[in-house]
Amino acid sequence: QVQLVESGGGVVQPGGSLRLSCVASGRRFSINAMGWFRQVPGKERELVATISRGGSTNYAESVKGRFTISRDNAKNTVYLQMNSLKPEDTAVYYCTTKATSWETLNQYDYWGQGTQVTVSS
Repeated sequence: QVQLVESGGGVVQPGGSLRLSCVASGRRFSINAMGWFRQVPGKERELVATISRGGSTNYAESVKGRFTISRDNAKNTVYLQMNSLKPEDTAVYYCTTKATSWETLNQYDYWGQGTQVTVSS
């Protein structure tokens, strides 16, 4: 099993910034791609950004130019720097990873518990 622990959520005014962090831990697993999704009540979970182990990134159109995803492979940690936040960015943000089991060589998806981000004046 892989555990993901997120931190960094909170309340911020429009135009402000927040930095989310997520640490992945799991014995006998290799952490591959990592990413962030978000969800608001009544809506489907949507992709925010992903990053491959090699550093290739992908962003939702709505956050391009404002959010930056990065990772530290040595620490199995992914970050999401969020700038110029808007009220519509308010959501629960979930960290996710694809991890390969050393035993089965299969890849599995894992999710964190989520962290609330609220953008409000």
